[in-house]
Amino acid sequence: MKITIQAPNLELTPALTEFIETKIGGLEKFLKKFNPEDALARVDVGRGTRHHRHGKVYHVDVNLLIPGGTLRAAHDDEDIRKAINAVREKLQREIEKFKGTHNQ
Repeated sequence: MKITIQAPNLELTPALTEFIETKIGGLEKFLKKFNPEDALARVDVGRGTRHHRHGKVYHVDVNLLIPGGTLRAAHDDEDIRKAINAVREKLQREIEKFKGTHNQ
């Protein structure tokens, strides 16, 4: 799976890039039916606004383009890693639903 990461309003460190690639790339095992080499994950991470310093300030949005459709998940959280994990879980559920509807 190819993963592209955009980070407006946020410094994208190598550690954060590796974390995103590990978590989102881990979804590849659920895409075996759809030929994972053809899948593209577009990940947008960043701060929701520049003026908020407390609360759910980090936003993660992932569009997963697979043969036959596009799956999307988004989450806001005060910790960017928690937001990435939540998006991964949402996408995993979306993949399972998608596989169920296209299993005919």
